Amino acid sequence: MRLRFLGIGAIAAGLFAHGARAGDVLNIGDPAPKLAVSSWAKGEKVESFEPGKTYVVEFWATWCGPCIQSIPHLTELAHKYKDQGVRFVGVDVWENDTSQVEPFLKKMGDKMDYSVALDDVPKGGEPNDGAMAKTWMKAAEENGIPTAFVIRDGKIAWIGHPMSMDKPLEKIVSGDWDPKAMAEKRLSDKVKQKKMAAVQQKVYGPYQAKDWKGTLAAIDEVTTSEPELAENFAMLRYAALCNSGKVDEGLAVGKALMAKYNDDGMALNNVFWNVIDPDLKGEPDPRVARQAMEALKRANELTKGEDMAVLDSYANALYLSGDAKGAVEAEEKAIKVLEKQTSDRRHPYFKQFAASLEKFKKAASK
Repeated sequence: MRLRFLGIGAIAAGLFAHGARAGDVLNIGDPAPKLAVSSWAKGEKVESFEPGKTYVVEFWATWCGPCIQSIPHLTELAHKYKDQGVRFVGVDVWENDTSQVEPFLKKMGDKMDYSVALDDVPKGGEPNDGAMAKTWMKAAEENGIPTAFVIRDGKIAWIGHPMSMDKPLEKIVSGDWDPKAMAEKRLSDKVKQKKMAAVQQKVYGPYQAKDWKGTLAAIDEVTTSEPELAENFAMLRYAALCNSGKVDEGLAVGKALMAKYNDDGMALNNVFWNVIDPDLKGEPDPRVARQAMEALKRANELTKGEDMAVLDSYANALYLSGDAKGAVEAEEKAIKVLEKQTSDRRHPYFKQFAASLEKFKKAASK
């Protein structure tokens, strides 16, 4: 799998690494941890959370594509609630090279119009050793970025993806919010995830090993005793069916997934990449390639041709569907989007995208 697409098993391992009992997990309703940053890179400093006021603390990194996509939306919200006293703070965490933060901020300019700070990482420590990475993200069992925390009156009022924050933030600011109910739901979800960990690992193990028959057998075993879990494994079933040669069954599952995620570009990208990934052995059945191409075309429309990962996926699907010229065009757009986000040619996506573009150009020239 390419770097930008984390293995599903790795994600699961991160999600289920801890228990989820009350008191063990930093949760909604708990006092917000302290802001422990090494420096402020932009905007006014926030020393502490003042009583009666609302703050948004969002965790991001320069290498994180979804973070970059959500930054302009955070700026919109910061402007919207500025007169109501809501303060926004972006905290750079898990950063491999903090020297990239300053040029990143300069490039973003007004698109990132709120306070920005860097996590306090001990000298010689790893990025995940940062004080806020530990006391906020790890403590809350949040294993992916971007993640936002809304703080009201010194307590956590909401935790989640910043692109899903609009309605919760509106209710929190207006006072129409029930943190107790949300805390119970979040804790309940964590417990369910914990209980599912052992079950899911039965499936993720063979899937990561590209043992497609073993994956299908594991899914059948799990869903026989727990039929309600079938939907949870639809994405893996689709990939395993298509990659094992059971194309007709796979296409049927793929059709259902296209309908389910018709309005979610990133979900379509995550589902259909798994049947066109160049790291897979051999090329997919032409019918699978065409289905993936149609799904990723929709994903590209939904993301307005501005997501480099979707563009790269779409380019690969076009190539496998026989449209090398279209693949060249899509891959060139992916590279342009990447160039807008970073000038660091050491970024692994530059090498990946360039290699794909060269392959597509050779095919187009023939």
